[in-house]
Amino acid sequence: MLLDSDTQLNQTSYYEASARRDPVGEPLQGDITADVLVVGAGYAGLSSAIELAQRGFRVVVLEADRICSGASGRNGGQAIVGYASGQEPFEAQLGKAGARRAWEMSVESMALLARRIAEFQIDCDWVSGYLYVADSARKARALEADMQAMERDYGFQVDFAHGTDVQRHIRSPRYCASAFERNSGHLHPLKFGLGLARAARSLGVRIFEKSAVVDIQRGATLRAKTTRGSVTAQWGVLAGNCTLGEYGPRVAPELTPRIMPVGTYMIGTAPLAPGQCEQLIPSNAAVCDNNFVLDYFRFSADQRMLFGGRVSYSTRTPADLGAVMARRMGQVFPQLQNVPVDFVWGGFVDISMNRAPDFGRLGGNLFYLQGFSGHGVALTGLAGKVVAEAVAGQAERFDVFATLQHRKFPGGPLLRTPSLVLGMAYHQLKDLL
Repeated sequence: MLLDSDTQLNQTSYYEASARRDPVGEPLQGDITADVLVVGAGYAGLSSAIELAQRGFRVVVLEADRICSGASGRNGGQAIVGYASGQEPFEAQLGKAGARRAWEMSVESMALLARRIAEFQIDCDWVSGYLYVADSARKARALEADMQAMERDYGFQVDFAHGTDVQRHIRSPRYCASAFERNSGHLHPLKFGLGLARAARSLGVRIFEKSAVVDIQRGATLRAKTTRGSVTAQWGVLAGNCTLGEYGPRVAPELTPRIMPVGTYMIGTAPLAPGQCEQLIPSNAAVCDNNFVLDYFRFSADQRMLFGGRVSYSTRTPADLGAVMARRMGQVFPQLQNVPVDFVWGGFVDISMNRAPDFGRLGGNLFYLQGFSGHGVALTGLAGKVVAEAVAGQAERFDVFATLQHRKFPGGPLLRTPSLVLGMAYHQLKDLL
């Protein structure tokens, strides 16, 4: 759950201020049936619902709050090919062939995103182009080595720049190396999510907001209970991410040790002067550095700088957040030091221990999708597709991910958050040094 201060931040989200929601619908009332129950109306749940409905299943989606009220509606808007973990967990556990298949599916996720936008005419301010940057010689060497390995092993090509050559991609004194690619890009995340919801409903999916699941009875059939009703279904998909387990209804407590909510925060400036966006980032790409505690940023369609970072593993909002974020932005772009900040918001994203996606089954008919670790804008579409394939009897692609082994976060229920805070502090010190 978001803390009170986080809730206030989320209410001032630039995305909520610039998108139009439908009025909240009636929550689930009474007992209904479906072929498939989906818990969560974020990207993963909506993508699953679309894929299942297109295969002829009757689908009901239960959402505890509002459509895309979690990470799906307030993230950085960066749609990125690949995985937050990199390819290492796939190579170590699945071998070269399995890792290559996982990579190809991540490329497929970008094509699927583009197809969804076109097929359902989702107006979400899509822009192609992505820029990885490094702010030290050590990080530059790491970035170059990573990109060389990706080209060698997976055919992933980028435009790599060193030193002053970086300025043709980004006009910032902070970065000494960059890698530009056009497979990835950025969009308005809430407009995209609301577009997915409209698409799902057009296919016959029933979506109930303000309908938190308080219990799921498992067995040959599933029965999910809310405070006012229930859904009985043959199959189920849990797509609540951070809101499952101890951070929401305890419908799947066995998943809690393998997922961690990480607070991440953003600011949105006032609109910049005409031409300033093109001057600072000529390609209008989304940008992310390769520090452990990273900064990520991009321009909105109405020429605001949307700057994110300042992650927190403590579940508490950092003090003086707006000023801290504006100062970080000014270190990247001194030209923006005096630009007013109109929006400050934040919330939780879900991460797994190794940052690889965590998909699997709880029994034979209840699937779960979690651990997108900051790569959910694109990867959730693929997740929805492979879980729908599995429900329809073709689980081979789903099992590429379900085969991955995931460790629990250390420290148990009481100590894992302090352990993660200490670990983050260690990596922050490494980045500074």
